[in-house]
Amino acid sequence: MYIPHNNITIPEPDTVVWKYLDLSKFLDLLLSKKLFMSRSDKFEDQYEGTFSEPTYLEMKKIAENNPKFLKYYKKHREKVVVSSWHINEYESYAMWQIFTQNSEGLAIQSTVGRLQEALTVEKRYEQYIGAVNYIDYKKELIPFEDTFFPFLFKRKSFQYEGEVRIISDLTNYKMEINDGVKINVDINKMIEKIYIHPKSQNWYNNLVFQLMEQLGFNFTIEKSDLQSDILI
Repeated sequence: MYIPHNNITIPEPDTVVWKYLDLSKFLDLLLSKKLFMSRSDKFEDQYEGTFSEPTYLEMKKIAENNPKFLKYYKKHREKVVVSSWHINEYESYAMWQIFTQNSEGLAIQSTVGRLQEALTVEKRYEQYIGAVNYIDYKKELIPFEDTFFPFLFKRKSFQYEGEVRIISDLTNYKMEINDGVKINVDINKMIEKIYIHPKSQNWYNNLVFQLMEQLGFNFTIEKSDLQSDILI
């Protein structure tokens, strides 16, 4: 279930968000009606869930009298799972390039409000939504009075991601988390529109339409116009 969090900055409900993924992951989402959330320490960025240098120095001072303090934060990364979405009013050419391959990807267009509604069907785990802050990890401090903060800060080098995250802390659940977990979502509330890869071929476009029809979904589907014909 989605729960507002006092310390997390939440974008306005009508903020447009995107998820770019390949066809296999998209079909897994539709067939299972579950959203995959990755374990935070499995992301490519090794700094995920860690602290900036000024924060680490502050934490080391505390850890002098409490050795378990730093160990807790290191272990905590294994119990936090994340689903990443891209904030943008329009499609992002860069996101197509990064998250899809072979011109056969798809993009889900949604809003923050839709994500909040879609999460209401998950009764097992509490979900939180927050915008990522991009900072200088050598100079700026990350607050550590709230265990969610390390997962809502990234280095400025990743600012192009414009990320909003669905986050769940599974520390209190006695479960083994390998690569991540799948959570229940209301697919129809979550997906507002589907865009097909701008470089996709006609056979692929037809396949996507056929699959949606056979699976009983009536989402609005559009071919991305990033590769549309020039006018002159």
